[in-house]
Amino acid sequence: IQLEMPGVILLINDLHKAAAEAIAKRVITERAKMPKSYKFILGITGESGSGKAEVAHSIALELKKEHIRVKVLRTDNYYIVPPLLLTEWRKTKGIESVGINEYDWNLLSRNIQDFKEERESMLPWVDAVPEQVDKLITDFKKVDLLIVSGLYAIKADGVDLRVFIELNYHEIQMAKNKEAKAPADEFKMKVYEKEHLNVLSLKPLSALIINKGYQVFVAKTGESIM
Repeated sequence: IQLEMPGVILLINDLHKAAAEAIAKRVITERAKMPKSYKFILGITGESGSGKAEVAHSIALELKKEHIRVKVLRTDNYYIVPPLLLTEWRKTKGIESVGINEYDWNLLSRNIQDFKEERESMLPWVDAVPEQVDKLITDFKKVDLLIVSGLYAIKADGVDLRVFIELNYHEIQMAKNKEAKAPADEFKMKVYEKEHLNVLSLKPLSALIINKGYQVFVAKTGESIM
C-alpha cells in the first residue's frame, strides 16, 4: 500500500502490518495496566529507510480498530536547522555534528507535555516539496495515545514502550543500490554511518526489537511476540 502524506510517502507492506499488529497488542496490554486516563506514549527508533514511519502508521491504524485515537509525531520535523540548510550546515560543522543534538528536544518535550496535559499544541511540520517548516495546531484532548517515531525517538521524555528496528543502513543501501544506477553520495554515506552509530547507542533502551526479518522480540529475553 502506498500512502502519500504531507512530507512523507509511505510504502506499507505485509511485514510492516504483521509487526504493527504484534506491537499494537503489546501496547494494549501495557496500557491496560495504567489508570484509565493515562496518556500512553510509544517510541519507535530506526535508521533512515528502516520502515519506522510505516510501522508507526500501521500501529496507529491497528489501535484505531480498538477505538484508540492516535497521533504520530515524526522527529524529523524537529531538526534545529531547516531542511534546505541542513546538508550545508553539516558540511560546515563537520560530520561529528550529525547526531542527537541536531534536534530541538525542548520543543519535542513541550509538545509531549501538551499531550500529557491534554492541551492544544503547535507542532512543527516539514513540507517536503518546498522543504520548509510549517506549523500544525493539534488538540491533544482528542488524542488517546502518542507515537513518537524517528532516528532517536526512544530517547524522548515520557516514552512508556520503546521499539528498536535493527535493520541498518548497510542493508538498506544494498537494497537501494540494486535499484539506483547513480553512484552513492559520499557525504551522505558518511551521514548514514554516523547516524547508524548514534541510533545503535540507543538500542539498550528498547523493550521490543524488530529484527531484520521484521519479527518482533522482547529485548531482554529474545522471546517472540508474534
